[in-house]
Amino acid sequence: MPNRARDWVAQAERDLEQARASQKEGRHEWACFAAQQAADMALKALHLSLGQEAWGHVVARLLADLPAAPDDLRQKAKVLDNFYVATRDANGHAEGAPFEHYGPIQSDEAIRYAGEIVEFVRARLARPEPGR
Repeated sequence: MPNRARDWVAQAERDLEQARASQKEGRHEWACFAAQQAADMALKALHLSLGQEAWGHVVARLLADLPAAPDDLRQKAKVLDNFYVATRDANGHAEGAPFEHYGPIQSDEAIRYAGEIVEFVRARLARPEPGR
């Protein structure tokens, strides 16, 4: 089976673009969700490039399962994990629609953290594999 890591990272980059576009439109809940998905996709790309399978959508777990993941990035991944369900599901909060709970502060943070994770992955993918 061919290694599809580049496809996953390409989708991660597009999801990050979507996060920025949603933020500009004032759809901060979708910006947060798209940012979380960008980090999720990027980390799955890195797992694939290392010959590992990665399942699920817990960004902190996907990152923790990689060798030498920086602790500050792990903490940022935990923030992103809060945007997976609650940004889309009305049951994610005690009351109110998801869009009522997110604004520019949250979407700025989500986009910044996801961008850092995507960059972490890009840097690792750019490294030549040992023995080549």
